[in-house]
Amino acid sequence: MKLIRLYPCLCPCPCPDEIDPVPPSVFICVHLWFPLPLGDGVKRIAFVLGGTVLVLAVIVVGRGLRLSSRQVQVEPAAPVAIDADRAAAGLAEAIRFKTISNQDPAHFDASQFAGLGAFLEQRFPLVHRTLAREAVSDHSRLYMWAGRGDGKPIVLLAHLDVVPVEAGTEGNWIQPPFSGAIADGYIWGRGALDDKCGALAILEAVEHLLGVGFQPARPVYIAFGHDEEVGGTLGAKAMAARLAERGVDAQFVLDEGAIIQGLVPGITAPVASVGVGEKGYVSIELTTDGAGGHSSIPPRQTAIGVLSKAIERLEQNQLPANLDAVMGQSLAFLGPEMPFGQRAVLANLWLFGPLIERTMGDSPQTNAAIRTTTAPTIFAAGIKENVLPASARAVVNFRILPGDSVQSVVEHVRRTVDDPAVAIDVLGIGDDPSPLSDPNDPAFAGLARAVRAVFPDTLVAPILSLGATDARYYTGISRNVYRFMPIRLGPDDLTRIHGTNERIAVADYVGMVRFYIELLKQSAGADAASANASG
Repeated sequence: MKLIRLYPCLCPCPCPDEIDPVPPSVFICVHLWFPLPLGDGVKRIAFVLGGTVLVLAVIVVGRGLRLSSRQVQVEPAAPVAIDADRAAAGLAEAIRFKTISNQDPAHFDASQFAGLGAFLEQRFPLVHRTLAREAVSDHSRLYMWAGRGDGKPIVLLAHLDVVPVEAGTEGNWIQPPFSGAIADGYIWGRGALDDKCGALAILEAVEHLLGVGFQPARPVYIAFGHDEEVGGTLGAKAMAARLAERGVDAQFVLDEGAIIQGLVPGITAPVASVGVGEKGYVSIELTTDGAGGHSSIPPRQTAIGVLSKAIERLEQNQLPANLDAVMGQSLAFLGPEMPFGQRAVLANLWLFGPLIERTMGDSPQTNAAIRTTTAPTIFAAGIKENVLPASARAVVNFRILPGDSVQSVVEHVRRTVDDPAVAIDVLGIGDDPSPLSDPNDPAFAGLARAVRAVFPDTLVAPILSLGATDARYYTGISRNVYRFMPIRLGPDDLTRIHGTNERIAVADYVGMVRFYIELLKQSAGADAASANASG
């Protein structure tokens, strides 16, 4: 059988129109063959299509092969002896103080915060004898550990308040929510994950370092807010302002975050998710008036119908996805660690970006990472089943992606609703997204070294924090504001934060203490101060 060449040969070798299936020239040329006679026009089209596919394939594969790991290489840290039982007991005792932040300030129990403060002073005597400490807004605590030199300080954050336990769910807890029980290898209770574990682990690390005679070469600030769960305006905002007034220019600021496992497709290793920014926040109120009256003679559209259509338009016309905000950086760090097929796709976002956006948009978790989200949260209308509502009200909450703003969201709502019968108002003032910290900065690499020194099997990647943290108030004192804390979270743990059966494994809590010890030694030790005094 002879084969008819699909397109004219462009190489210098002698290639007849009809040849055997395997000509000698196959070793030096790339040809497309088809065993049918075709016209010149079809040949040219097929040539163009085949050549385009071939070029794209070469580019895609080549870029996938060139995608190299962004993970820092570091020797594992020397083991640090931690009394696990004593450390666990300290966190358990802190959990027993009901330092609850309620939306209603009238329910604030100052005695619980005072009791926790007294316990911390008793539990960490070296910290409270050595570090300077001041109260901010009565219950937030700002520490300063003087350094031997004047290099840029580092700032470690956590918060002492917790959210309430939903009434009626207390019986669903395996251990009572404020018991601080240590059982089955876990420390149980509100604050075990969010975020008393961070505050106690930092203090355990500093107490340990003081006990072995360590003094930082650069100043270390430690700031524990008392109202993070209701906005942080009295605690973190006030402490950040105080540091700014004193001219603090920090090497980096570190707040809460997590090590996640089993949550990133294609990645089996744990991932230290370092938040380099966080989304903004705005709630928009929609209202409309109706004629009211008896339900037996309804108008063509009631106030409920008008407002329902407005909500439907907002849900059907979401703000656009954007991989460039932070997700592109996340994929750049994680892509090289994935199987080759996924690696090749992620190395070619110019080609596969729309496909990735659609795929990520199918999951609420990943969709929230690539766009400003639209969430109707309140709808109120009507007083009786046979009375037409005279008005209707809805509230839509938006979590704002970097690149968007409160103003751009308001404009999107007005444009999308496009109904003069619907009034649109912003509740409060809203918050624009935080500035983004650069994952290519040496400070990020230093944080990654500490993570991988203590958790060698863990990958490090920048992410966008979807919730609000105290860290957003500290962007005025450092260009490197990160959100990371080495608590390990799997798929089953996400609902425990602010939910039922909050707990942390004793082994994971001890790992947190070891991490903060290593971070302080690397970032505030003599070598670090010498190397980074100017940056």
